[in-house]
Amino acid sequence: MPVKILKKILIANRGEIAMRILRACRELGIKTVAIYSDIDEWSPHVLAADESFPLGGSLSKDSYLRLDKIIDIAKKSGADAIHPGYGFLAENPLLSAACAKNKIIFIGPSADSMEKIGDKINARLLATKIKVPTVPGIYKPLTEDGDLGHILKTVGLPLAVKASAGGGGKGMRIVRHAKDLRHSIKEARSEAKAAFGNDIVYAEKYIESPRHIEMQVLADSSGNTVYLGERECSIQRRHQKLIEESPSPFVDAELRAKMGETACKIARAVGYANAGTVEFLVDNKKNFYFLEVNARLQVEHPVTEMVTGIDLVKEQIRIASGEKLRFSQDNIRIRGAAIECRINAENPYDGFTPSIGEISGVEEPHGPFTRVDSTIEPGMKITMFYDPLMAKLITWGNNRAEAIERMKRALKEYKIVGIHTVIPFHIEILKHPKFLKGDFNTHFIEKEFKFTPSSGRDAREAAMIAAALEYCRKRKETPVFTTKTSDGWKKASFAENKR
Repeated sequence: MPVKILKKILIANRGEIAMRILRACRELGIKTVAIYSDIDEWSPHVLAADESFPLGGSLSKDSYLRLDKIIDIAKKSGADAIHPGYGFLAENPLLSAACAKNKIIFIGPSADSMEKIGDKINARLLATKIKVPTVPGIYKPLTEDGDLGHILKTVGLPLAVKASAGGGGKGMRIVRHAKDLRHSIKEARSEAKAAFGNDIVYAEKYIESPRHIEMQVLADSSGNTVYLGERECSIQRRHQKLIEESPSPFVDAELRAKMGETACKIARAVGYANAGTVEFLVDNKKNFYFLEVNARLQVEHPVTEMVTGIDLVKEQIRIASGEKLRFSQDNIRIRGAAIECRINAENPYDGFTPSIGEISGVEEPHGPFTRVDSTIEPGMKITMFYDPLMAKLITWGNNRAEAIERMKRALKEYKIVGIHTVIPFHIEILKHPKFLKGDFNTHFIEKEFKFTPSSGRDAREAAMIAAALEYCRKRKETPVFTTKTSDGWKKASFAENKR
């Protein structure tokens, strides 16, 4: 059923999330406006949109973080609304406020709600006020020139320095030694400023070996709020999520209800409207502690969509247009299990260093209950300017075991040629006995996998692959690769071309 109020939406983002939003708009009969930096001029979301406008620049600060340019383009194009996606300005209350000032609908929470709950410092103060369990910390802006002794005495070691705006592990540093605190605050502020346009950071106690579990919330402007079950996000590397799933193999019905009701309580406390995610740390005794609220759509939202059958982007648009939720908490059902693997342009054979270059070939997996959210295609250049996330692979099964087997099959079918990806590492994780049992926490990867320098044989194999790629490029053919698991996950070999 088409949304009546919104006729045109500007998508203030890029890559796979821009395409995800664009497709939802198309299904709702809404026209789209794309924006792009200099290096994204020929990106799929730009070509697929009904209209597109340049931002200029290559760095985020010169393009996707330019609030003034985005508002100007929205007005020029006659867009009724702006969808921020995730990252960039998605959790910046200034964008929400600027939209309201210019009579443009912001597809997300109000600036007031975002300031109260999207800002990590304010969210923790609110949680404490309404008696939600939180991690001890100092919830005020910190600088490298501040009273470091007070921080160390109040919080203790180890501690985490975190960005107040945004998320995804950006602007975050773990401090285990007092001598590292000053430098960590400086680094975290710099990274947060570059990623979110906001350099405010705070400190909290670092909890060792918890699970990272989040609860998806939807709320409308009439006060109706529901939770859509949890997502298990403990498979991380350096605080960056790699694999997410729903439901969590650790969460039972009682814990799910407690965490869901707590998430809704936090949302109601600030009059939150639209999609949001409340994140928790959970210990091995199933005690949970409020972590933060992501006042936006999450990268891992597809796993919730797969198990609930609810299109979160469409619901965001409907809520922003003034519609009430079409379902109550009693209507929410979790069916089967879903897993998402983030496909990053990183080299798992060399410490996960970013892999840049031109993609010379792509073959996406197909099959039942297999979803790919992506914009990568042959000829696309992967640069150093943006996040290494290129695509997301999602599978569903009647149960967790089936979802895992389906994911392993899909990962083996997924071919991306020209750059390194984390696909072979995902396969190794999915084969690990502890992962299969659901026995893991946020330190699973660092404890269970060893990262060693490449051997001379690896270097020779890499040279052979490079030579084969160049040969195929000149012939305008795409080679086929397979991954092998000898010596852990650190080998790759060139498979015989079977065409």
